[in-house]
Amino acid sequence: MRIGAYQFGSLKIDGVAYHTDVVIDRGEVRKRRKGPSKQYTDQCGHTPLSAAEEIPWDCQQLIVGTGAMGELPIMDEVRSEAKRRKVKLVPLKTQEAVRALKAKPAHTNAILHLTC
Repeated sequence: MRIGAYQFGSLKIDGVAYHTDVVIDRGEVRKRRKGPSKQYTDQCGHTPLSAAEEIPWDCQQLIVGTGAMGELPIMDEVRSEAKRRKVKLVPLKTQEAVRALKAKPAHTNAILHLTC
């Protein structure tokens, strides 16, 4: 997988431009379906990453790109589940997350928030 340029609201992966949040699960890319987390928007001030979503847990490390300004909230239940599964949770601003993914870390999945 070749991760290309990231700029606010846009990321290229294998030459395809994505304009919505994405999930990278064992080399496969899909749109992040954040609908299950929308119920927490009022509580968090932003649609957070919650355990209600399809999180790609089949990895040793999960990089979460928290947006250009780092504003994507990660709910405590996600952090607890990562510990329970012995998955290293690595929240980074999306630009930093993209750099980390370009280094091709082994056994790593990602969730990338492309805006705020």
